[in-house]
Amino acid sequence: MPDLIAYGGKTPQIDDTAFVAPGCRLIGDVTIDAESSVWYNCVLRGDVNRITIGARTNIQDGSVIHVDSPRSGCEAGLPTIIGDDVLIGHLVMLHGSVLHDRAFVGLGSIVMDGCTIESDGMLAAGAMLTPGKVIRAGELWVGRPAKKLRDMSADEIAANRLGAAHYVMLAKAHRAALSG
Repeated sequence: MPDLIAYGGKTPQIDDTAFVAPGCRLIGDVTIDAESSVWYNCVLRGDVNRITIGARTNIQDGSVIHVDSPRSGCEAGLPTIIGDDVLIGHLVMLHGSVLHDRAFVGLGSIVMDGCTIESDGMLAAGAMLTPGKVIRAGELWVGRPAKKLRDMSADEIAANRLGAAHYVMLAKAHRAALSG
């Protein structure tokens, strides 16, 4: 089962319909909404700020999500806020960033402090989004450091949107397999 660790008076809050796989560690101020999934061996550490995950979002295996502390010039610090129907690939690292509904972060990518990925924006596999960058709605960014490659086609956006529904179904199957 996952490790749910209270920290600083906060305990992870997980909707009853969400799936958090065995081997995960959720620490502190972490909220996970309905039908979202956090896959095997992820770490979500909301110790010095909050992590919020919307509905039907998936955080795939081995990903690490953290936040940034409040400090001079950034009194609120940088929470990590993830919207609904977001796809986050295997081994992704997110730190103090905002992902709007239907954002997509490809496997092995890094999203650094103060970054935003707008709705239907995509960071390609293996890319690194450096601090403060914004991927606008419908853009595809690639590379290390990441730069805009092009706007995505309607077909590509539609295909990405199907991914969230797929992971909702897959999470239900894993939950059933683990409880059986």
